[in-house]
Amino acid sequence: MSISPSVSIEGARELLRDLGMDDERSNERSAMVFLALARLKPGDSWEEATNEMYGTRAIMDWIAEAFGVEYKPNTRETVRRFTLHQFVQVGIVEENADDPTRPTNSPKWNYRLTSDALDLVRHCGTPWYPTQLNLCLDGMTTWVEYASERREMAKVPVTLPDGTEVRLSAGGQNVLIKAMVEEFCPRFAPGGQVLYVGDTSKVNETIDAATLERIGVRLPERGKEPDLIVWREGKGWLYLMEACSTHGPVDVTRKHELINLFGDCGHDLIYVSCFPSRKVMQGYLGDLAWETEAWCADTPDHMIHLDGEKFMGPY
Repeated sequence: MSISPSVSIEGARELLRDLGMDDERSNERSAMVFLALARLKPGDSWEEATNEMYGTRAIMDWIAEAFGVEYKPNTRETVRRFTLHQFVQVGIVEENADDPTRPTNSPKWNYRLTSDALDLVRHCGTPWYPTQLNLCLDGMTTWVEYASERREMAKVPVTLPDGTEVRLSAGGQNVLIKAMVEEFCPRFAPGGQVLYVGDTSKVNETIDAATLERIGVRLPERGKEPDLIVWREGKGWLYLMEACSTHGPVDVTRKHELINLFGDCGHDLIYVSCFPSRKVMQGYLGDLAWETEAWCADTPDHMIHLDGEKFMGPY
């Protein structure tokens, strides 16, 4: 939290980091944009900062004059979208202070430092900077907090059979895994305990280590485990389930691999290939191993048993 009394790009970067900006919003480009708004150049004193209103073109012209960095006209949108927009969102820059009703396509659209940001800049390099920084941060949601909140909102919420909610990373096959937990389990593994839920990012995996240890099941090394493991206590059944939206199903090779990984646990193993739809499943039908199950999220009440003799008979 110590900034040199003399203006520099590194000093501006440090200030932006203190304000809770991420790497993109505290890089050299963002630091020069911030200094352009304060009308400061290297070697100036921070207390010389001002907060006049400038358009994007004027900001880029100042950067060229003060720092010798020439931005091409087509980078103007980069400055707007990846620096100014975030400065505005956290409240250190305001748009169109002279006319808040200005149309978004107006050539007069402009930006300026807020009064709190200006006060902070003018206190850089002084003993009062930490106090001014705390005043500036008071009640402010930083960009790092915004980004973290956005990532959290984008996650896939999954409710386990016991009512516990876990959140998986957005994207990949996690939407299918959600259906496997919330739609498959109540229908075909009633009362089952979810012991392991894989995650696309490998960050938000859910593991019931206590139950795994109690029933003598050991998870294999990372990358070998199925996407979902469910334990049905009353039956002594261990469901080993694969999400087949981006990866393959339980084919002959994968089935033998799962047998080698879990076959010595002493429980009956059930192998289930799960698909988002029957259309997706069609591409894999020829690969599915016998004595396994196939389930499609778009028809959740039905199961395909890849075995004739065991389930043959009238309904």
